[in-house]
Amino acid sequence: MPAILNYLIHLILAAGLLIVFFIIYTRVTPYDEVLLIRQGNHAAALSLGGALLGFSATIASSLMHTADYQQFFAWAFGAMVVQLLVYLVTTRLLRMSKDQIESNNSAFGGLLGAISLSIGAINAACIS
Repeated sequence: MPAILNYLIHLILAAGLLIVFFIIYTRVTPYDEVLLIRQGNHAAALSLGGALLGFSATIASSLMHTADYQQFFAWAFGAMVVQLLVYLVTTRLLRMSKDQIESNNSAFGGLLGAISLSIGAINAACIS
């Protein structure tokens, strides 16, 4: 396969997975991140930004450590499931997350973002 075609397949798959993650993540959360961010809510931006960066780390690791696009997709999809499960467990343990994000508690949003980044980094390392 020509290198440019291989590149395009991986790029399209990675972008598609990131979009799918964004859609699922924003539907799983009990608040509307996009609306809150448009209203200037820093907590929602920190939480969502951390989740996207954490998942992007797993995508990058999957791209670097797999031989072909099928293997890449499988690892990245598995990492997406882990990332979403960790969010669900975390918010169940920290029951007040909806109220904290909606009231623009930046410290809480930063905590959720940091947890997502941490899991993303661990997830990425496990793929390597």
